[in-house]
Amino acid sequence: MENQEFNFKGSVLNGFLMLFVNFAVLVLAFVGIVYSIIQLDGSDGAQGGWLLGGSILLLIINIFMWFGLLQLEPNEARVTTWFGKYDGTFSQTGFYWINPLYTTKKVSLRARNLDAEPIKVNDKTGNPVMIGLVLVWKLKDTYKALFEVDSQTMASNPNAIGSDTKGLMNALENFVRVQSDAALRQVAGQYAYDDEDTKEGEPTLRSSADEINQQLEEKLDERLALAGIEVVEARINYLAYAPEIAAVMLRRQQASAIITAREKIVEGAVSMVKMALDKLSSEEIVELDDDKKAAMVSNLLVVLCGDESAQPVVNTGTLNH
Repeated sequence: MENQEFNFKGSVLNGFLMLFVNFAVLVLAFVGIVYSIIQLDGSDGAQGGWLLGGSILLLIINIFMWFGLLQLEPNEARVTTWFGKYDGTFSQTGFYWINPLYTTKKVSLRARNLDAEPIKVNDKTGNPVMIGLVLVWKLKDTYKALFEVDSQTMASNPNAIGSDTKGLMNALENFVRVQSDAALRQVAGQYAYDDEDTKEGEPTLRSSADEINQQLEEKLDERLALAGIEVVEARINYLAYAPEIAAVMLRRQQASAIITAREKIVEGAVSMVKMALDKLSSEEIVELDDDKKAAMVSNLLVVLCGDESAQPVVNTGTLNH
């Protein structure tokens, strides 16, 4: 099963049992050393020498056996190698003992969060925009994470990569950050910022968040699969025009909003004028010729479409002398 993670198949013993055995062997080795020294001072020097040598050897073996003890918490694992050859991943939670000749590297399988800083990209229409994402990821394949990606070089302290879980995970986080940047640029370049520069119904960065987030997850899955990383969730959390065009685009949006509002106002004003003329005509309140209707329509439109309140002029008629 090359280039793929599999469970550790070596001998695994209960850690508490081996802890007791190690203490017993340690006591036995010290007792042997003390007894052999006593014999060396006595008449049986040869036997004392052999006993001293055996006790020292037993002490060395005991010290070596202490390195086989390991403890794993939930969502942690140990990647084991036998003189450079991958020999499986040990992920059983608890306290255990394995052969100390195995080299183990501790990794975390817990979910991690990446809040990427906003980056500047060009959208589909060429406008520069600032866009950022938040990514939740975790390790899925420990073999690929350690042996398919050069985590040794990316780590801040390459010499401690075997024992420093934080250093290894930070190295993988650097890999995730670089790939996230590339995927975000690729996805953002396929869409326009808003629908003012696109055809009607075409998805944009502002209006199609769900579709874009789904595509972003797919792109990240493709890129991070090399490192055995699973994308739990990826979402755009920041979107804005770049500072150099933000003011111009804001004025354009304001102008568009004003035009839309004016259209609504005119549409409503025309409807109200028509209703007023129909009401006057149907109830025979006053008869208006075409010129008076035109004047009335003009006055009503000025009143209804004006930004400020109209100042009425009361016509009191003429005085006859």
